[in-house]
Amino acid sequence: MIVALSAAVVLVALMAWWLSREDVGPPPAAEPAPVAVPTPTPTPTPTPPVDPCATQARAGFVPTTISVEGVTGRAAVVGLPRDGAGVPGVPPIADKEVFAWDLGGIEPGSDEGHVLLNTHTWPDGSAMGNRLLAELEVGDELRLGRPGKVACYRVSERREVRVEDGAPGWSAKDGPPEVVIVVCSGQRRGPGDWSHRTLWFAEPVLAETAPAETAPVS
Repeated sequence: MIVALSAAVVLVALMAWWLSREDVGPPPAAEPAPVAVPTPTPTPTPTPPVDPCATQARAGFVPTTISVEGVTGRAAVVGLPRDGAGVPGVPPIADKEVFAWDLGGIEPGSDEGHVLLNTHTWPDGSAMGNRLLAELEVGDELRLGRPGKVACYRVSERREVRVEDGAPGWSAKDGPPEVVIVVCSGQRRGPGDWSHRTLWFAEPVLAETAPAETAPVS
C-alpha cells in the first residue's frame, strides 16, 4: 500500500514537472521563406533623333540630293551648265524624278544669292514637277545635301507667272540667300512649251546651335 502510494506521488510529481516545461506542446510552425521579388529591368530612355538642320553647313557646297517635305524622300540633284543663251540646264527628258542645279551658280549653304533648281513637268502628270505643283506649299521644308553636309530651307513664297512676263530677280546672285525651284505649269501648248512657270522661294532655316564644322548627314 505504501509502495503504491509512493509510486502515485512520484507520478504526480513527474506530470507536474512535465506540464511546467516551457516547451510543452507542438513545436511552432516554421515561418515561410521570403519570396524573392524580381527587380524590374529599367526601360532605356530612347535617344531623340538628331536634327540635321541643327548642324548644317556654314559654307556653300555642291548638292547631290534633295528632300522635299510631303513630296519626296531623297531625290537626286545633278549639276548642269547653262546653254549658249545663258539659260540654266534642265535634266534629260527621261529623268523625270531628277532635279537640276545651276552648275557654277550659287551653292546651297552660301550666305547670299539664289540657289537655282528645276525639274520636269510631264503632260501625263507622272514627273517630279507635277508632284511639286500638287503638294509643295508655303511652310514646307527643303533639305539639300551631299555626304557629310546639309543645308535646310523653308518655302516662304509660291508664285506662278506667265512665260512672257518672267519673274524679275529670280536668279539673283547677291542679296538674301534663297533656294528657287522652277517648273513648267499652266497650259501645255506643245512639246516643251508651257504657258506658265511656277516658282517656289525658300529661305534658310536658321540653326543657332550649329557648330562651325558640319556634322555628317545620316
